[in-house]
Amino acid sequence: MLYERHEVRRARYAVAAVFAVHGAVTGSFATRVPWIQDHASVSAGQLGLALAFPALGASLAMPLAGSVSHRFGARTALRGLISLWTLSLVLPALAPNLPTLCLALFVYGATAGMADVAMNALGVEVENRLGRSIMSGLHGMWSAGALIGAAGGTLAAHLGSDARLHHVLAAATLTVLGVAACRWVLDLRPTEDEEPPPRFALPPRSALLIGAIGFCAVFAEGASLDWSAVYLRDELGTSDGLAAASTTGFMLTMAVARLVGDAVVNRFGAVRTVRAGGVLAVLGGVLIVVAEHPATAMTGFALLGLGIAVVVPLCFAAAGRSGPNPSQAIAGVATITYTSGLVAPSAIGTLAQATSLVVSFGLVTVLAGGLAGFAGVLRNGDKDRPKVSPPSAAVPDRRP
Repeated sequence: MLYERHEVRRARYAVAAVFAVHGAVTGSFATRVPWIQDHASVSAGQLGLALAFPALGASLAMPLAGSVSHRFGARTALRGLISLWTLSLVLPALAPNLPTLCLALFVYGATAGMADVAMNALGVEVENRLGRSIMSGLHGMWSAGALIGAAGGTLAAHLGSDARLHHVLAAATLTVLGVAACRWVLDLRPTEDEEPPPRFALPPRSALLIGAIGFCAVFAEGASLDWSAVYLRDELGTSDGLAAASTTGFMLTMAVARLVGDAVVNRFGAVRTVRAGGVLAVLGGVLIVVAEHPATAMTGFALLGLGIAVVVPLCFAAAGRSGPNPSQAIAGVATITYTSGLVAPSAIGTLAQATSLVVSFGLVTVLAGGLAGFAGVLRNGDKDRPKVSPPSAAVPDRRP
């Protein structure tokens, strides 16, 4: 019993490290997009088109992750998928033109999505065995990894480093770290009578309502990340530096909230936490819409980030408990949320062009209200999470 408890705790730290590695790839890529744009000789509009391909690749590939995990086992599958994801970081910087850049970003997104599903499924399994919430902290580790990757990319850009060299070194380092961390994740394998999931399947019905909550949160996240700086600059007349600080503040708020969010969830449960977060997000949206001073809008974006921070981790946790096939349900929720991330930036821009950015963030505020109104769909996660649990009691051990 003591050995198994130690094994589960070790698996928790291992999967947290994988989350950080996954985030670091994203941060490393995001900071070198200007270099990649210049290298591929694409316009701003062409770059916008290319940047839709990661979400497209992820949405199409995510449903395959359950089949991969079933065939190879969770540990081997995650080791392979996280390696593909870290190594795919090299591809965009090598693209010499728009078609190859779109292809590279499609592969980049597809590997990201499958690794995302595999690591979240293992995170849910560890959470179940521990009997307390850890998913918010895991996603906080992803945010921390993204910030570290972004810091490294900022330094490389400041030094004028070629992104091809930077990304080769980053990919090699992150691959080693990711593979090493996978050594201690749970080695889950299907039972002999467990049927394999379909190679490709639409999201199960149990994932649709949960995914809808995630859709609202990710829409607000995508809108804020891509448009907060523009909002402060164009609507409130701030400097570029202050506008950029608003985006950084939003990211930091989300990262900190996720790292401490598990304590809140363990105390109050998923439903009440998301409802309270929805209220904070609505308050933040209202401050953004009515702001006449940059400080008011920046406070609004900070509250919005605080309110939505733990929603997606809790959606993944609830999906993992919503049916007999956690990987398939998590893939379904992930597909819906990635779709939201795909449509949010363009939807905000289209609505802003027809009306204004103020109206666009009015829509974000309305969607944030959906978090408070529909948080009850996450009740299954609260109900099924054991209050006191020896590690072996939370979920049957599926290892041979």
